[in-house]
Amino acid sequence: MMATYVLVHGGGHGGWCYAKVKRLLEAAGHEVFAPSLTGLAERSHLLSPAIDLNMQITDVVQLLHYWDLRDVVLVGHSYGGMVITGVADRTAERIGKLVYLDAANPTNGQSLLDVAGPIIESIRPMGTTVDGVELVLLPAPGAAAFYGVTDPDDVAWTDERLTGHPWRCFEQKLELTNEDALWAIPQYHIVCESTLDGRVGPLMDSARAEGRFWQIDTGHDLMITAPDFVADTLMEIAAA
Repeated sequence: MMATYVLVHGGGHGGWCYAKVKRLLEAAGHEVFAPSLTGLAERSHLLSPAIDLNMQITDVVQLLHYWDLRDVVLVGHSYGGMVITGVADRTAERIGKLVYLDAANPTNGQSLLDVAGPIIESIRPMGTTVDGVELVLLPAPGAAAFYGVTDPDDVAWTDERLTGHPWRCFEQKLELTNEDALWAIPQYHIVCESTLDGRVGPLMDSARAEGRFWQIDTGHDLMITAPDFVADTLMEIAAA
């Protein structure tokens, strides 16, 4: 059975990071969208002080509306977990399943800074301001290693495509207004073993108990470092 996937990237990335996974899913007959959020990747020319979490949530809400997508498997990596949670809150009727790919799992009123404080705080001093926009996760030679990418070819490919991310997106708090519908959507978690220590609480406990939890020993950018595993798991989730 064909599934429709919308793959949302994390901070400093773009839809390009899902290239390997997208090809695998499409080869299996599925429909795949991998948008880049405003201000990043091929949309980096749209950088402006107005970009925040709300705008990047709206990017994906608009995609779902204009393509009239329904029963979507909505996937978010890293910061993308913030985005997909907001998207599902605004348009729950279009989402069939939520997949958190080594991602932030926010609740109402939390920012990425609240969810992943020490890591996020550590990147701010290395940022810069461009045209009035405070940017973090700046591209640099070897920056892909920060995301757990180790293969030299993958490092080079990733380094060429990373872009700075507006800090406002990371400090803006998520506002949820339709939580009953949001939390009724089945949620799945694919987690890198290096981040397991931070995956505690009832949400993770229930996901493990109900078989909605997978873990793998690979880098944080697992769609780049372990695309076959990610694609296979996404297809397993769609068929569940």
